[in-house]
Formats: sequence, structure tokens, C-alpha cells
Amino acid sequence: MQWTKVLGLGLGAAALLGLGIILGHFAIPKKANSPAPSDLDLEILETVMGQLDAHRIRENLRELSREPHLASSPRDEDLVQLLLQRWKDPESGLDSAEAFTYEVLLSFPSQEQPNVVDIVGPTGDIIHSCHRTEENVTGEQGGPDVVQPYAAYAPSGTPQGLLVYANRGTEEDFKELQTQGIKLEGTIALTRYGGVGRGAKAVNAAKHGVAGVLVYTDPADINDGLSLPNETFPNSWYLPPSGVERGSYYKYFGDPLTPYLPAIPSSFRLDPANVSGFPPIPTQPIVCSLGCPAHNLNGTLAPDTWQGALGCHYRLGPGFRPDGDFSADSQVNVSIYNRLELRNSSNVLGIIRGAMEPGEPLLCSGCHCYSPRAHLSLSSGSLPLFLWSDRYVLYGNHRDSWVHGAVDPSSGTAVLLELSRVLGTLLKKGTWRPRRSIMFASWGAEEFGLIGSTEFTEEFFNKLQERTVAYINVDIAVFANATLRVQGTPPVQSVVFSATKEIRSPGPGDLSIYDNWIRYFNRSSPVYGLVPSLGSLGAGSDYAPFIHFLGISSMDIAYTYDRSKTSARIYPTYHTAFDTFDYVDKFLDPGFSSHQAVARTAGSIILRLSDSCFLPLKVSDYSETLRSFLQAAQQDLGALLEQHSISLGPLVTAVEKFEAAATALGQRISALKGSPDPLQVRMLNDQLMLLERTFLNPRAFPEERYYSHVLWATRTGSVATFPGLSNACSRARDTASGSEAWAEVQRQLSIVVTALEGAAATLRPVEDL
Repeated sequence: MQWTKVLGLGLGAAALLGLGIILGHFAIPKKANSPAPSDLDLEILETVMGQLDAHRIRENLRELSREPHLASSPRDEDLVQLLLQRWKDPESGLDSAEAFTYEVLLSFPSQEQPNVVDIVGPTGDIIHSCHRTEENVTGEQGGPDVVQPYAAYAPSGTPQGLLVYANRGTEEDFKELQTQGIKLEGTIALTRYGGVGRGAKAVNAAKHGVAGVLVYTDPADINDGLSLPNETFPNSWYLPPSGVERGSYYKYFGDPLTPYLPAIPSSFRLDPANVSGFPPIPTQPIVCSLGCPAHNLNGTLAPDTWQGALGCHYRLGPGFRPDGDFSADSQVNVSIYNRLELRNSSNVLGIIRGAMEPGEPLLCSGCHCYSPRAHLSLSSGSLPLFLWSDRYVLYGNHRDSWVHGAVDPSSGTAVLLELSRVLGTLLKKGTWRPRRSIMFASWGAEEFGLIGSTEFTEEFFNKLQERTVAYINVDIAVFANATLRVQGTPPVQSVVFSATKEIRSPGPGDLSIYDNWIRYFNRSSPVYGLVPSLGSLGAGSDYAPFIHFLGISSMDIAYTYDRSKTSARIYPTYHTAFDTFDYVDKFLDPGFSSHQAVARTAGSIILRLSDSCFLPLKVSDYSETLRSFLQAAQQDLGALLEQHSISLGPLVTAVEKFEAAATALGQRISALKGSPDPLQVRMLNDQLMLLERTFLNPRAFPEERYYSHVLWATRTGSVATFPGLSNACSRARDTASGSEAWAEVQRQLSIVVTALEGAAATLRPVEDL
């Protein structure tokens, strides 16, 4: 047919045109004096720092925390639309924005049958009912959308038994109760937050026959011992007596029904009855400052380290004392009616497309310069498709909260919106476009177990692992207003330090954020001297799937409190109905200067990662970590390993190889900085980007889910060395040579050595295996 011939000729012509463009591009001679690929623009950086507005962040937070926005709730969906609206704004929006929806398994308390904890007499009559809700102190705690305190994913059930006090619910705590001669079978265990994860308390209790678990917040752990109404919010930042911490009790992260698969319609789903990781017994968080049953416990005095600040002597039980408020034969009944539901939850992604990568920046046909932005409009969509960067800098914050969530997570969302507004405005004006693409993410259902971010990494695993430069997480932007706190992998230390040295710290004086930070958190580096200390990344926020599952260099940024002035394990109103806008506005950050400082820090890091010619990831900073791990293994495990004929020699050699390769790579980068060849820049940047991936081994920890990073996996052993080696030695210590436990020690040692040698090979020139 005639139209097929026309179509064929058209396609052929297009193909020849494309081939001609490519051949023409590579045929153009490169002049010796051609300008270098573009680098970080300090004027743009200064402009962004100046335009980040504390007042706008404050107004963002007021709107975000105006109503409760539990994951999948109508208000959560409203905020999805708000983000899409902001990121599609014609004057301050991004290149594109889209919501990605997943159907995930969430857990909620029954509205028809609220969870209750009662003290019942021998005939079953109710003597006392524990508070089910928080007191409506400011008018924001009593609305219909305020979810009742509950333990998400705890099973339904109505256990009843004598009460025992089990401190923090660790395995050691329950063993101590047994040592004291207390029979745990069929009891209800009262535990306090801290020590181990929420869900682990129920797991540990069930191992010893406990029938149900109650969890409370002790004023000693969060309020510096204060609990009277005039000492707490709204009169101070401390938690009111009726405050109850909500939370997820699920062991893993991601959607429970689709591990390692995205929760999309085509994915296989587990039967909910066969899902592992849920608490095995009914569990419920309770108020313990008002009419707490702990005041009436019978039995032996608890150890000094188990005492708290409830205004009584803590006893172990079981049961109540005869002269208390309840009869000695009274028991605790825990009635839980939680239910599992499939719900839709969305991530919102906004993208600023980068202009200079992939590969070599295209030469302009007229002047052969390396800067297409000098000749093409930089407004959205005007660059040819083949100019868009295939390298991503990711910046993420979760959106959902347990109640109003002004601190967690809306302080971070408020910063996210302001940062994207400032960059979006420059983009729309045609003033700036980054070298690499920037991706902003608002994750859904984080509070239930990092669900949104995990589903995203599962769905786009290959693309993200091949193309992502770094992940920046800002969950809670401001815990308090004393100092910066950063957690991250060693390669990000350099870019964080560079950024914070250039930004003024909030408050009086003329200190930089870096100089203020070093006053609160510091360490002595054999290379740099006294420097601020970066914490390591666990699994407490959305960075977890990026570092543990994908092996992407990651960081988490926040402002926090002076630990010398409070013993609080976290800000006091965490996960309660008292985490409101006024709480932040009056007590955490009046004036929002600390929010602004976090925005400037994150903004500077984003620009340095997205615009610098060479990625500002200093891989040689990993050498300090590896050397410290090696020294710990030699000092604390060396003699034990020798007894079982296991040598650390290969590990020593592997660390030395890595150190040499990292140093040599740094020297090659320094040598190229004067007149870098674009393809060499790309090659070296890939080595910097891919280093973190070399530490992944998906078979290293088969008992864990998603953990595959051999340097940052969960460490249960007491020796601060490579986690697999530390854990294996801890389990093998009391077993005979030749046992499976010692074989596992050898396997873990081999895994670490192989990873380090692979890392060193990645850093060496590509032709040098």
C-alpha cells in the first residue's frame, strides 16, 4: 500500500538522520583548548542559599500538619494532590511530576470495637480501664481522624493473665525474670519503649510463654523524669501524661505481601496467614502516667537499672499487691481488634532533568564548546531527548504520619517543598538546569515499615542501581534546634563537610554549621584530625532500601538537640497526637531558622552532587572505616580465630588493596581536574558511583530480608567490626572447632574479603583487573 511505502521512507530517513548526527558528533575534532565540562556554579549556589525562606517553610508546615494524615487516608491523598500541584506549577514547578500507586497491606484498629486494656476481678468484672485515647489538651487530640493508639500489625486476641514488669522487653530482660523465679507462662508483660525494636518485645515475650504485651513511654526515657501537666506540653516540649506512642510492630520493611516484588497488580502476593514478621501475640501501647497498673505490682523490687520515673518503686510481679488499688487476684485483660486491609498508597515523584550527561557532553556545531546551555533555552522540555542525563540524585521524605505529624514527617516535607520551589523557579526562568537529573520523592506509608520507598526500589531496581549517584533523606528535618546531625556512608562525608562549612549556623554568633556541629558530635580522624562525626545508617527511615538493598551511597540529615541537656531518646511527642504545628512553632524551632539551615544544607549537597564535574564522593574516606573494622577484628577476635585455625591475613591484604586503589583513584582525579576529558570524567564518576554496589552480597545474610551490604548490615555481635564476621563469631564462640558455626565464620570472612577485593578492582583503571 502507498502509505506503508511513505512510512517506510520516513522511518528510513529518520534513522539516517539520527546516524548522521551521531557520526557527525564524534567526527568533530576536539580542540586542545576546548573548555572543560561545566562544574558547580557558585553564583547559582549562592542564589539558592539566599532564596530558601524560613517563613515559607513555616507556612508549608502549617498546611501539611493541619489535619491528621495517616497513610492511605483521605487527607494523605489530599497531600498527594498538593505535591503534584506544586511540582506542576508553571512558575515554580519541575519538569515532570507523577504519582505511583501501590496496593499494600496495612493494619488498623477497629472503629467498631476499640482496643481496650482492663483490670478484671476474679469474676470477670471490670475494676479499672486504662485510657484508650489521649487527653484533648489543645483541641487537636480529639478529632474523628485521630487514630486510637495501637500497635500496627499486632494480631487480634483477648489474652488475660497476671501482670509482670519486663523492663524493655529484651531477651535478657525475660531471662532475668526467669532467674528471679517468675513463671512467665500466660502472663501479660508490661514493657517500656527502648532497648530493642517495638516488634522484638512481643517476639521475645512469646518465646517465654507470655500471652500479651503492653508497651508504655516512661517519663525517665523521654521527659527527663517530668510528667506533671504544668511541666509538659502545651507548657513545654515534654510529653503530657496521657501521651501514647503509636508505631509499626512489623519486623521487616516493605509491603508484607510482596517481599522483593513491587506491590502492583501483576505481582504475586503471599497469603496473609503465611506472612512472617508480624508480632506473634496481641500487643498494645498504653498510658502509664495516669492510673498505671505498674503502681500496684506485687513481688520483688526491680533492679536499679529497671527503675523509672512513674513515682513509685517498680516491682516485677506477678500480679498486684494486696494493699493496692486492685485485689491480689485481679488480672489484666488485653482485648485487641486490629485488622489487616489492602489499601492504595502513593509515592509522588518530581523530576528536574539534567542536561550534561550521559556520556560526553555534546559539542555545539558552531563553536565546539561543551556547554549546550549557552545556545539552547533551558526551560522545561526544550532540550533534545538525547541530552537528558541518565544519572540521578535522589532526595526523599515520607509524607504519611500517625496523627498530625508536624515533626515526623512534615518538618521534612515542608523543607522538601521549599527546596523544590526554589530550584523549580530557577528552572522555569531558564536560569539553571543541573548537569545530572534531580529526583524529588514523597514516599507513602513509611510509618508502617518504609513501604513506599521499598516498593519503589523493587519496581525500579535495575534502573536505580545503574544510574543513581546518591540518595539524600530528610525525614524529620528538625528534632530540636541545637546542631546538625548527619548519618551516612563514608563517601558522602566530604560533600557534607564542604556544604556545611559555607552555611552560617542559626542562632547568635558567626559560626558555620560545620563549626557548630563539631562542638556537639566529633571524632578524631587519623587523616583529618578533629571532625564532626557522621552516624551510621540503620533502618529507621527511607534510606534503608537504598543503602541495604541497592547499595547506593546515602545520607540522612536533621537538626537535633544537645544531648548533654536531655536524656530523651527522641523528641518527646514522637508518634503521639501532641506532635502539632504549635509544638514546633513554640518549642522546637521558633522562627524556623533550623528548618532553613537543613534546607540550605540539603540544597547545597544536591547542587554539589548534581552539578559538580567530578562527583564529590570521596571513596578514600572508606579506608578509615575499613581500617577500624580490621583493627577491631584483630584486637578482639584475632586470638579466638587463631585457636580455630582461621587467619585474618587475607582480610589484611584486602584492606591494603582497597586503600591503595582508593588513593590512586584520588590521584587520577586530581591529575585530570585541570583539563578533564569528558569521557574520562564519565568513567571516573562511574567508579565513584558504583563503589557502594561492590559491597553488596545478596546471599551474605539469608536470615535477613533486604540486608545485603556486608559493611552496614545489622550487627548483633559485640565486636565493632564487619557485621557478618562479628555476628558469626558471637554465635560460634562456645561451640567446638569444626562445627557449622565455625564454618559460618569462615564463610563470612570470605564474603568480606571478596567484597573488599571487588571494591578495589572497581576503583582501579578499567583495563587493570
